[in-house]
Amino acid sequence: MGILQGMREMKEGFMAKGARKRVEARQVAIQVKAPGAREVLVTGSFIDWSKEGVRLSHKGSGEWQAVLSLEPGEYQYRLLVDGEWQDHHEALLRQPNPFGTANCVLKVM
Repeated sequence: MGILQGMREMKEGFMAKGARKRVEARQVAIQVKAPGAREVLVTGSFIDWSKEGVRLSHKGSGEWQAVLSLEPGEYQYRLLVDGEWQDHHEALLRQPNPFGTANCVLKVM
């Protein structure tokens, strides 16, 4: 057997072992209370901490919302309210970050 044939067989074996059923993304609503805010974004590990984030829609009475499409897993995130990092007060789980604050943790089942 030549090197190329061996590499092909290894690749085929790897692909067969790695073949899994695709996991369906879940629709996850993020709701934030931010009275007086002009802009609310959420960013986190699900978008590589992009500062552009995902813009939340203003629903009135200081309520903001976005729906994220996420595969099951655990994600860390923070809010950007009018350009300032803030906690999501409704988040139940937190993880310390290297900046002396804590990231919120979202578990998607």
